[in-house]
Amino acid sequence: MALKITEACINCDVCEPVCPNQAIYPGAEIYEIDPLRCTECVGHFEQPQCQQVCPVDCIPQDADYVESEQALLLKLQWLRTQAAPKGM
Repeated sequence: MALKITEACINCDVCEPVCPNQAIYPGAEIYEIDPLRCTECVGHFEQPQCQQVCPVDCIPQDADYVESEQALLLKLQWLRTQAAPKGM
């Protein structure tokens, strides 16, 4: 399941740099999470890093993107192949 950032976001900028998949980006009013890139830090950390650093606890799971741990690991593998330089 991907995560999402709610309207309670205060735009403190602490979540974006801790995301290992670069899934967090500045939106029109608050930060947003790209559900196609969010793996809830599966394969990187025990807990989602954005949730750990958020001072206002505004990053719940997104019920619109329900995924198993296995699906999140497959997404991570896909993301890694997208980031690999051509010919490597």
